[in-house]
Amino acid sequence: MTAMDNPTEQRKMTSPFERYLTAWVGLCIVGGIVLGKVAPGLAQTLDGMAISVKGAPVVSVPIAICLFFMMYPIMVKIDFAEVLRAGKSIRPVGLTLVVNWLIKPFTMYAIALLFLGTLFYNFIGPDAVDLVKLPFGVDLETGATYGVGTVVEVEGTRMLQVPLWRSYLAGCILLGIAPCTAMVLVWGYLAKGNDGHTLVMVAINSLAMLFLYGPLGGFLLGVGKLPVPWQALLLSISIYVALPLAAGYLSRRWILQRKGEAWFKERFLHVLTPITIIALLVTLVLLFSFKGETILSNPLTILWIAIPLFLQTVLIFALGYGLSRVLKLRYTDAAPSAMIGASNHFEVAIATATMLFGLSSGAALATVVGVLIEVPVMLMLVKVCLKTQHWFAEGPTPSNHRPESTLTTA
Repeated sequence: MTAMDNPTEQRKMTSPFERYLTAWVGLCIVGGIVLGKVAPGLAQTLDGMAISVKGAPVVSVPIAICLFFMMYPIMVKIDFAEVLRAGKSIRPVGLTLVVNWLIKPFTMYAIALLFLGTLFYNFIGPDAVDLVKLPFGVDLETGATYGVGTVVEVEGTRMLQVPLWRSYLAGCILLGIAPCTAMVLVWGYLAKGNDGHTLVMVAINSLAMLFLYGPLGGFLLGVGKLPVPWQALLLSISIYVALPLAAGYLSRRWILQRKGEAWFKERFLHVLTPITIIALLVTLVLLFSFKGETILSNPLTILWIAIPLFLQTVLIFALGYGLSRVLKLRYTDAAPSAMIGASNHFEVAIATATMLFGLSSGAALATVVGVLIEVPVMLMLVKVCLKTQHWFAEGPTPSNHRPESTLTTA
């Protein structure tokens, strides 16, 4: 019996990675800190294997490989033919696009600035600084200023020294402009939402990122006084979104033609799952091997970052859920519409923060905190949805509401 046969059946996450994502990240924190103590040169050596432009490291090759394998499995699962059928759901699709791209980036900036730059400013440390990559395309001499940063030379490499809280702010900004991860398929499924609508919005958001992520990121980072040249953002979105998107689309099309849909879902996607997990965990361990000293010296660092991210998530969910009720959407569309805005595409955020600011930056750490809180907060919101189904008009189960056996793409 499938979930469709028995709609009252409790839906569950079947993957141990999905169920225990927070625990995995916690283990990565410990493992990374231990690695930083036992083998302090390993992460630096790996991150030093980089493609450089004018002597400045631009792309860390090992990290780029890890991040590609984090992104590719998400992209290959997307059926872009679903986008052509999105016209039948104008209101929920329009709502999610407005919330994700016209509201969420700016509320994230405002909330992060309030907490990191004001309320938690003294806790983080007024004099605390962070060393980040000199932006790609920027060629400044030591001692020059760039935004709120100062160019310094560290072991023969020019870096930008910036206030630590602004580095955290940059990471929050990158999360705020990266809505809708593949995990939202799980959250919508658990909330008994319209899985077809969720799949459509994952595809639409992936396409929207190609055009909106760079301009919004450049604008908000500039407002936050950590300006990033458009070349750097263009390079980032090309490597971490466009490349896996193209690879996913072409390989999906080829596999479906040669092997069929059943083989693709039942065999190929299952092979990808451990690869995705390994790539994400390796990246997180390396990141925390750099940030171990910061965390040990100020163990509340993660809490200071987590609080604004938590409030942002709840706010965007409440906004999307409330507007869904105002628009008189069915519950099956309202739940995933709210979830899509609340969930973050942390894979893109981590990749971009790592490329723009470096694996050892506070910005990269802030994006990882987004991973840390994703599961418990989203599960809390799933329960809110399930308890408030009666707020919305009932309607027939959509024809594209997929049974449990077909949700291998989650």
